[in-house]
Amino acid sequence: MKQIRVSFNMISVIALLALTVGCATTTSTENRESMLVAAGFKVVSPKTTAQQQKLQKLPPGKVTMTQKAGKTYYIFPDPANNRAYVGGPKQYQEYHQLRAEKKLADENLETAEMYQDSMMGWGAWGGWGMGWGPGWY
Repeated sequence: MKQIRVSFNMISVIALLALTVGCATTTSTENRESMLVAAGFKVVSPKTTAQQQKLQKLPPGKVTMTQKAGKTYYIFPDPANNRAYVGGPKQYQEYHQLRAEKKLADENLETAEMYQDSMMGWGAWGGWGMGWGPGWY
């Protein structure tokens, strides 16, 4: 019975690691862009040369606040794809909420992985587990 439980725990760890590696393949920029869209930011492509130049001047990888006609806008440039993500204060606030939730989820995953490792007794087994070693057969 103990071997079944240990085997189940090993399968769980392997599945969790596979999920973690799969999730890690998305880049932080893709992740950020997904959160911006989920928060209500609109994808805008520059239509004029002047707009294209403004897009190129924005700091890459950062959301920039700007004022136009008395309104506040937040812009995240994506010059590689010739576009920008544009939102207002409400969308920016939602974006920050999504980032906080993602950070918490990442921390919870890390805690779960550490807890799983401690439950598996990695330290006592020397990393191999299930008593494998001399005389295990």
